[in-house]
Amino acid sequence: MSHDPIGSRPYPITLNEQEWRAKLSPEEYQVLRQGGTERPFTGEYEEVRPAGTYACRACGAELFTADTQFDAHCGWPAFYAPTDSEAVELLEDTSLGMHRIEVRCANCGSHLGHVFEGEGFPTPTDQRYCINSISLRHTDG
Repeated sequence: MSHDPIGSRPYPITLNEQEWRAKLSPEEYQVLRQGGTERPFTGEYEEVRPAGTYACRACGAELFTADTQFDAHCGWPAFYAPTDSEAVELLEDTSLGMHRIEVRCANCGSHLGHVFEGEGFPTPTDQRYCINSISLRHTDG
């Protein structure tokens, strides 16, 4: 079973495609609303931040904190858990001939990245939320 198309179900924040295109840059739209992926090692948040929060770039909902970010050397920001389990939505993704778990913002349905388990990182959850920098906005403090 493939993942649901972005915008195919109701979310607290819903905009039509024209409104999303006006709100987001073409690069942001391609990742957040079309499920794309930024190139590895190119995002502004791959480096672990000492403090702060990460919010959805599309709607501003808080998703992750710097306390859960770790250096996975994977080319994208990595977190071992969301701020709150209700902040993200996890969907089965069998696109590209792979089995993965897609991570979306539970507030607006925007694509954030994927979560992987059992990779052996020394984190409390043994999970790696591999998130596109372009899907996030970091705030200090």
